[in-house]
Amino acid sequence: MAGREDRDAVAHGPHSLPATWAEELLEQLRPGGRDVRKVVAWLADAAHGTACLLDGDGALLAGEPALLAEDPVADLLAGRLASASLQDRGRHVHAVSVGRPHAPPAGVLAVARATPFDRQAAELLGRTAAVVELLLRADESAAAARRLEQAASALRLAVLQLLMVEDTVSARRVAAGLWPGLLDTDTATVYVVEVRPDERERLTAECLDAAGRRALVVRCPAVDGHVIVVAPAETVGRSLRSLVGGRPHTYLGGSTRHTLARTATAYGQAVSALALARVRPDGTAVYAERTHPERLMDPEALRAWSGRLLRPLDALPHHTRAELVATTRLGLEFTAVSAARILGVSRNTVRARMERAERLLGADFSQLTVRAAVHLALNTEAALGPAPAAAPAPAPPARAARLPDLLAGPALRTWAHELLGRLAADTRDVRTTLRAWIAAGGNAERAAHLLGVHAQTVREHVRGVEPVLERRLLTVGSDLYEIVLAHLAAGDLDPPALTDMNEGIADRPVHE
Repeated sequence: MAGREDRDAVAHGPHSLPATWAEELLEQLRPGGRDVRKVVAWLADAAHGTACLLDGDGALLAGEPALLAEDPVADLLAGRLASASLQDRGRHVHAVSVGRPHAPPAGVLAVARATPFDRQAAELLGRTAAVVELLLRADESAAAARRLEQAASALRLAVLQLLMVEDTVSARRVAAGLWPGLLDTDTATVYVVEVRPDERERLTAECLDAAGRRALVVRCPAVDGHVIVVAPAETVGRSLRSLVGGRPHTYLGGSTRHTLARTATAYGQAVSALALARVRPDGTAVYAERTHPERLMDPEALRAWSGRLLRPLDALPHHTRAELVATTRLGLEFTAVSAARILGVSRNTVRARMERAERLLGADFSQLTVRAAVHLALNTEAALGPAPAAAPAPAPPARAARLPDLLAGPALRTWAHELLGRLAADTRDVRTTLRAWIAAGGNAERAAHLLGVHAQTVREHVRGVEPVLERRLLTVGSDLYEIVLAHLAAGDLDPPALTDMNEGIADRPVHE
């Protein structure tokens, strides 16, 4: 009985450890409480003193600083000592290394208090060190997982950027290391999922889970709330629709199926489809395969005209030409800032490349008619390939195709008049406003000055015709250029003067 009374007296003494300290320590391992700073604070309170935790370099991670002298710390971190005790200025200090035996210590955990350490206090420190080690190792594993995900995310973005500039060979090589077989296909569909920016990380993870290794999932570098999915597999679309369906403020736009070299075109279609997805009950939409003006033109004449317009670029080295063409296509499709983010270059680089393209093509990209014509030529080359070099002929043709010739076909003129005829139902004469706005390079202030109205009136008219024409006009891109070509085909605008550096004006006969 005497022994039991003595043990009870020790257990309930003024500086004894609580009987439930082991349970409290285990509580620190629960998912909601895994924080080494909280563990160190709990240790200080349980041991009736102060505590500190140093990392493997001796820097303070948590608790009170300067509990130990440098020499004992160095010996503990070097593995020469497993524990150390000392008495200094009325304090009793006990320290242990944090880590597994025969391994570099993860740190040092120390407690200082006014009374000497008994067996229970020493056990408390040792057990706490084991818990701290588990938490530190867990933090290291989580950090390593984050670094791995960041590296994988950077690789996914790199693959997308290579696809955007039509470098499918390099894209396949980069993707093959982590996602074997992902791009072993000639075609793919591009989807863009839109969500609130603060929810994009969660959505990206869910898209990765839904797509598995069947798609390339990338956080859009240009728009904070977008996730881009390049899906060679047909089944990915169904998975994404199930993911998006019914969620508030979450939308899915999809492209038609394209070759991998036309990923940039597919991306533009997916972004365009988002405009329709936002008003759909299920929040999803696929780009409509509507009649595009280039499909109503003579394909051989269109290809020849495109080749002649782009001929000044042929003098460049192959890689330089490819880089310039890819940047110009994206720069015409999106803003310079967005194109720069998609390509992973600076906006100044995008502007410099486009200015070089302007000089070589004799073009003025401030004019929407010029932009629409160059956009048409670049997309024709991307879809049909460069025009073959002309073989020497004893008698040259009377004249080469010009842009007005391409736009004068009866099918295209019928399409243009039908499309723009939709605007006749609006009593505000929005067709005149739209024509003036295009002629002013898309500048509402200049168009308003020409029309004698307020700039806000111009903006409202242009915004109001978007649902009627089923095309986005206030942002640059394919939709806007189709409307510009419709105005040219209908005779509402003068054709652009595009200078061919080799042969004068590209839209005049080559042999006159």
